[in-house]
Amino acid sequence: MSTVIEQPVEARLVAAAPRMPSIPATLRYDRRDPFAVRMTFPAPATLEGVDVCWTFSRELLTAGLEDPAGQGDVRVRPYGYDRTVLEFHAPEGTAIVHVRSGEIRRFLKAADELVPAGLEHLQLDLDHGLAELMRDAC
Repeated sequence: MSTVIEQPVEARLVAAAPRMPSIPATLRYDRRDPFAVRMTFPAPATLEGVDVCWTFSRELLTAGLEDPAGQGDVRVRPYGYDRTVLEFHAPEGTAIVHVRSGEIRRFLKAADELVPAGLEHLQLDLDHGLAELMRDAC
């Protein structure tokens, strides 16, 4: 059974220009990091010219489909009939993208089939994590 789900999504960058350009992005979920979702933007779509990856909680993405969610670097909120707005705040500025809510729901459904929401803690190998932390302690 696969441990990773990746789904390309079409994101529309909110910019000063009247037409929002489409940019490719990828949503990624890995059962080895069961609480997290990653959204990656390829180098041509970023100001820095390098791939940019944002990591945030699956719970935040789920909550943001229905109501505004988040207070930190990543914020998610519904917008209109089938759009979700994701805001990424960094010292260099803020990027705001629109993604079809249906694409996000499909991604979350696949993640839920891999690791049901509420059971993420069962995927954690706490003994291994503790051993890694203690490895250099002696």
